[in-house]
Amino acid sequence: MAHDPKALQTICRRAAPPDLELAFKPMFGGIMGYAGGKVFVSLSDVGLALKLAGADRDELLTIAGSKPLQYEPDQPPSKSYVVAPESMLSDLDDLRMWIARSVEGLAAKGAGTRKPKTRQMG
Repeated sequence: MAHDPKALQTICRRAAPPDLELAFKPMFGGIMGYAGGKVFVSLSDVGLALKLAGADRDELLTIAGSKPLQYEPDQPPSKSYVVAPESMLSDLDDLRMWIARSVEGLAAKGAGTRKPKTRQMG
């Protein structure tokens, strides 16, 4: 089933936690959703795909109808984006929880400090 990215944007806005500041930008024929300046969702004709990692990604993939994002059949499936099942698009409470998990995962990932790179002198 082909989706309308603008309709998915409306669903995403309605489902997002109320305190979450969202921004959306057209990209690659679809729309990318940002929270705190970081991409958390891809909205395309394929569907609403949340950026998730680790256990969160694995858990969403256990729900019937979810699948790794794949824009074209000849492209490899995404390792970080999971297309939400159709049923979740009408269950805003469930979708809200998954949006929150996506955004929390991004925040946790960025919370660590990076060591500065040093150059090896040879």
